[in-house]
Amino acid sequence: MADQLIQKYNIPGPRYTSYPTVPYWDETGISIENWKKTFIRTFEETNETEGISLYIHLPFCENLCTFCGCHKRITKRHDVEIPYIDSVLKEWNLYCDLLPGRPKIKELHLGGGTPTFFSPKNLEKLMNGLFERSDRCDEYEFSFEGHPNNTTEEHLQTLFDLGYRRNSFGVQDYDPLVQKTINRIQPFENVEKVTNISREIGYRSVSHDLVFGLPHQTLDSIANTIERTQELKPDRIAFYSYAHVPWIKGVGQRGYDDKDLPSAELKREMYEYGKKKLHDIGYVEIGMDHFALKSDNMYKAMVDQKLHRNFMGYTAGNTQLMIGLGMSAISDSWYSFAQNVKTVEEYQVIVEKGEIPIFKGHLLSQEDLVIRRHILNIMCHFETSWKDKNSQFPELPEVIERLKEMANDGLVTIHESGLKLPESARPFVRNICMAFDLRLIRKKPSTRVFSMTI
Repeated sequence: MADQLIQKYNIPGPRYTSYPTVPYWDETGISIENWKKTFIRTFEETNETEGISLYIHLPFCENLCTFCGCHKRITKRHDVEIPYIDSVLKEWNLYCDLLPGRPKIKELHLGGGTPTFFSPKNLEKLMNGLFERSDRCDEYEFSFEGHPNNTTEEHLQTLFDLGYRRNSFGVQDYDPLVQKTINRIQPFENVEKVTNISREIGYRSVSHDLVFGLPHQTLDSIANTIERTQELKPDRIAFYSYAHVPWIKGVGQRGYDDKDLPSAELKREMYEYGKKKLHDIGYVEIGMDHFALKSDNMYKAMVDQKLHRNFMGYTAGNTQLMIGLGMSAISDSWYSFAQNVKTVEEYQVIVEKGEIPIFKGHLLSQEDLVIRRHILNIMCHFETSWKDKNSQFPELPEVIERLKEMANDGLVTIHESGLKLPESARPFVRNICMAFDLRLIRKKPSTRVFSMTI
């Protein structure tokens, strides 16, 4: 990419795991009754045909990784496991009590935090509790995130026996200085071990998370990390841009100075180099930041135009209803969003009272639903259409006008009834979406709330 385009378009912007984005959810939030109504509505419309998704937030970590932007609780006390699982199951039962039938689970993901902080026995207790009141879809996908340092063969075998066929491991970078700086020291041998054991057990998809733009990272360290990754050939790779947001995440991301971070130009070079190397060794770019081998079902979902994006990131399955369980988890009924309270203690107290523990959310307007579909199309398929009358909205001519400069810069092709991004413009996909983001356009944030788009 030309340096001038990077300088021009590398601005703060959303990652669009939702629309409206969280800072633009209505200040009045969403009432628990409205959330329940939309939740039940979507369940009744889709449970039998497509099932639902579950995201379970397991927030505990033994050590703080200073690059992390997740909601977590740092502790070495494992006596927190059972009380937390009991709370998650109580929350799940509160949802099940609202429903006219048994939920059919199509996707289930354990995120964190560090899900493998929990013992295999306690993860089994969690799964058994969930399926006392729900069933699996005929075709389902269960996945979990694991830390290479503490994921044991027992973890992998237990979760496989419970139906898990996909896992992901946070690698970030193999450079010792980078690992020390971000407090995430894990030898290549640990990643190799969990990857190989996963395959021996029978996992269909193993994913590695790599991050570029970390403190003290160089082009050489990126090259070495991808070279070592090639030795293991994971089925999927998430190649993320480090989001430096210390004004939001506080002490963790202030463990190093801005001067320790690669320049914008070097960061872009890292991405271009990494993307080319991954392509050369057989990976196909999927959506934004993701790569997969052609044998992986994420690639098939992209080819079949079934790729979906939600608060779990990109998924190969598309369900309109996603329930988030656990502290800080976000649920999505398609018509509304709801986020749980952000501390373990408050979450457990509210659930113990027999209440669904949401503290904020958003009820989507008809305009929101139309814009959401366009942004989802662009993020997943790099194109969208307004040929259908239901895809049109009053501000569409203004959106097209905003896109013209990007079209002149070669970032988007606009035709009579839609648009498409050339492959070379994919790094700018967030900028294209921002042209559709009517809430962002009407009210610019007064303070910095987003990471840089490129």
